[in-house]
Amino acid sequence: MGFSINNPDLSVKMGNFSLKNPVVAASGTFGYGLEFAPFIDLNALGGFSTKGLSLRPKLGNPVPRVVETEGGMLNAIGLENVGLEKFVSDKLPLIHKYECRLICNFFGNTVSEYVGMAEALSKEDRVDALEMNISCPNVKEGGHQFSSKPALVEEVVGAVRKATEKFLIVKLSPNVTDITETARFAELAGADALSLTNTFVGMVMDINTRQPWLANHTGGLSGPAIKPVSLQMVYQTVRAVKIPVFGIGGIRSADDALEYLMAGASAVQVGTENFFDPCATIKIIDGIRDWCIQNGVKSLSELKP
Repeated sequence: MGFSINNPDLSVKMGNFSLKNPVVAASGTFGYGLEFAPFIDLNALGGFSTKGLSLRPKLGNPVPRVVETEGGMLNAIGLENVGLEKFVSDKLPLIHKYECRLICNFFGNTVSEYVGMAEALSKEDRVDALEMNISCPNVKEGGHQFSSKPALVEEVVGAVRKATEKFLIVKLSPNVTDITETARFAELAGADALSLTNTFVGMVMDINTRQPWLANHTGGLSGPAIKPVSLQMVYQTVRAVKIPVFGIGGIRSADDALEYLMAGASAVQVGTENFFDPCATIKIIDGIRDWCIQNGVKSLSELKP
């Protein structure tokens, strides 16, 4: 099919990895994709990123672990997931019938756990890309997050790079002094792309109990409140590295997504808005297409800075 002003090309090419459009559902907000199948056509998405997966099942943190905030929400879910074995045996076969890109988000508490996850997921043909969450504590390094020190970033990303030939995305934490430094070390270690940002650390107090609202005390802030900060970090990072960037943070509409694309992101991930509107991703895709038609844009490549 030929592309034209009335039929813009929304596809995205990132080396040997491609998306039919730039909208991906973000990890932790879209389950394993299957939960949203009753509401939207998953095949219409550029793709989706699974809940963070670990070698063994994880129950997560005690409740309460979600609280609404002005302009967003705090979550301290604690990376609850079914674990690698059940994902492969129970979830993955059901995803096979869908055509959208499947990005498997994963994490570990040690470098060897990250490597083990990457090796196992790389054996699955249906998995199109891996997204490693490095906002996790390294239990062998005194609990410091992998994202907190450039040397740790380089070590864990480098180890995973050696363990997989899949398209490797590194999801960066914004809770660092300079996210461009983290980005450069991830690129140096072999990342194919970056996704940013993950959530910001925050807290809500319950004035009736005079205690933090969340059982975990702190949680990850997401939603519209973080968009200006995340957008700025994406803008900086795109200019600091040569690999593609997924923009994440507070995307509720096509306009929000377009801001990230105009800042230099190759694609976007929609997160918290999925909780408010399970059809948000489809509406954003349609909105981007409509904007391109109205503005005479034939291809998203025209938006690149």
